[in-house]
Amino acid sequence: MTLRIERTITRGIVVIRLIGQLGAEHLEELKTLIIESDRGAVLDLEEVDLIDVQGVRFLVSVQRDGIEVRNVCPYIREWVNRARGDKSEGS
Repeated sequence: MTLRIERTITRGIVVIRLIGQLGAEHLEELKTLIIESDRGAVLDLEEVDLIDVQGVRFLVSVQRDGIEVRNVCPYIREWVNRARGDKSEGS
């Protein structure tokens, strides 16, 4: 899977923009970037077009830790909600 990661700072918040396909092989790098963002981080998934099950579990985990995940396409959002056990749509 191919993933490009762009890290920017917007209004003092680290935004980690993901482009492409998010898979298990990218998770350690993402964890490191989040940890290095001592002010907190936001994951922007607007341009993620494919994700594997480990990626979904990672998103569930970081959301539980208070990391904002934004611009998630509907099919990924649904998969994350199911993995979290949510019954609601559009969370």
